[in-house]
Amino acid sequence: MSETSARERLKELIQELAIVRGKVILSSGKEADYYIDLRRVTLHQEASGLVGEVMLELLDEAQLEFTNVGGLTMGADPVGTAIMHTARAKDRAIDAFVVRKAQKSYGMGRQVEGPSVEGRDVIVLEDTSTTGGSALTAVEGVRKAGGNVIAVAVIVDRDTGAKERIEAEAGVPYLFAYGKDELGL
Repeated sequence: MSETSARERLKELIQELAIVRGKVILSSGKEADYYIDLRRVTLHQEASGLVGEVMLELLDEAQLEFTNVGGLTMGADPVGTAIMHTARAKDRAIDAFVVRKAQKSYGMGRQVEGPSVEGRDVIVLEDTSTTGGSALTAVEGVRKAGGNVIAVAVIVDRDTGAKERIEAEAGVPYLFAYGKDELGL
């Protein structure tokens, strides 16, 4: 599938499967009149592969060099694995990682799980972001683990200040595949 048609098909699936209209409270505590449940897309048998294609293309178009992708569990997990599998199919070595909300107090005591991010250039991912809080928690965890965060990337930007906050507080670019206007929100 070409990148253009992958992008268009993923947009259709987001609109069909992920957008729920009605009053909801977001993880940020803010109220909205719609909810974007991207797990309905990132865990969908067709859409998952499209997520990998579209997000890898977004990162490549930004000319970013990186070896690892991931973010705060749970929203980022399927996004990272989709990119990892898409990259592997293209003979590219990109590992995924998972950032826990807090460092473990047992076992290895890690906050960042998966192949080591220490000394690596990484992309922090999220499915969607309202305030940027989850991505910033992930950025902090990755930096504590020795990773070099070069950007934050999300599938859908709600245009509610996450981009500005992440760029100001984390000091890295914030990229997104789809804006809320493009999705008719």
